[in-house]
Amino acid sequence: MSKIRIKWKRLLVLFATVFLLIQIIGSFFFYELAVKRGPKDFLQKNADLEVSDKAMNLFLNGDWIGWVADQNFERLTLTSRDGLKLSGYYLPASKPTDKLVILTHGYLGNAKQMGLFGQHYHNDLDYNIFMPDARGHGKSEGNYYGFGWPDRLDLIDWTQLLVEKLGTDIKVAYHGLSMGAATVLMASGEEELPRQVKAIIADSPYASVYQLFQYQMNRMFHLPAFPLLDSTSVLTKIRAGYSFREASALKEVEKTSVPILYIHGESDTFVPTELTKDLYRHTSSDAELYLVPNANHGESIALDEDKYNMKIDQFLNRYIELK
Repeated sequence: MSKIRIKWKRLLVLFATVFLLIQIIGSFFFYELAVKRGPKDFLQKNADLEVSDKAMNLFLNGDWIGWVADQNFERLTLTSRDGLKLSGYYLPASKPTDKLVILTHGYLGNAKQMGLFGQHYHNDLDYNIFMPDARGHGKSEGNYYGFGWPDRLDLIDWTQLLVEKLGTDIKVAYHGLSMGAATVLMASGEEELPRQVKAIIADSPYASVYQLFQYQMNRMFHLPAFPLLDSTSVLTKIRAGYSFREASALKEVEKTSVPILYIHGESDTFVPTELTKDLYRHTSSDAELYLVPNANHGESIALDEDKYNMKIDQFLNRYIELK
């Protein structure tokens, strides 16, 4: 009997060792796949990111591209709290104003892509605009993607820098897309959020990084979240300083006082529409929900640009223009 017990113990130790090695290897694989800075080829043929011809034409050939190229942006830099040199682009309004919008881009994007939205703010609404490169993106330093969580503090610091530049009477709106939308929501409930932030627009956000990855692991790889996602989260905490579970927009909107306009495509299968509906239900401030029929991830503005801008204008009129 003793020999049988020893054999079983050895088998259990072997099994545990192999399981641990698989977890370690898998964690490094998924960290490299999603979190580490670099090209993400696995997304290029992802059916969940396919958009309509109308949206593709706007994204690749819209007149906003030429508009961005023609602007004389002021390059601003900021050193993050953990020592990264961050980059952003500021464009003053064509006439003096007390309004500023900070536009935050999505995963794998860059600051100037938010000119798609910035053109309307600058030309039609006479806003100063600022577009930062998130850490790990564009000209900003960083060897990982923060998915909004460390970026929320960067956003707060950018806001404080711009308040110092433009004056304490400035009224600030945040407008984020996808990861940028999660970023502005993750900043929304922070105690140190500058009082000048008066309104937030979140287009296609996710409620938490863990929830997003849980969904994507099942959809793309047909894998359960536990335990691989949890071990990857531990590795991310060691390497990038944040865990997937703590990176929650939901917890922040539950305590925010800043009004929020949520926008999401009803046909979004990359970041499910239900995540935005859940955020909306849990928001403690004044909140509005604008769902766009037939829109996939991030293409709401393309399917009905006039109505999209009208919704933004009406929202800002209530919370910034009248203040």
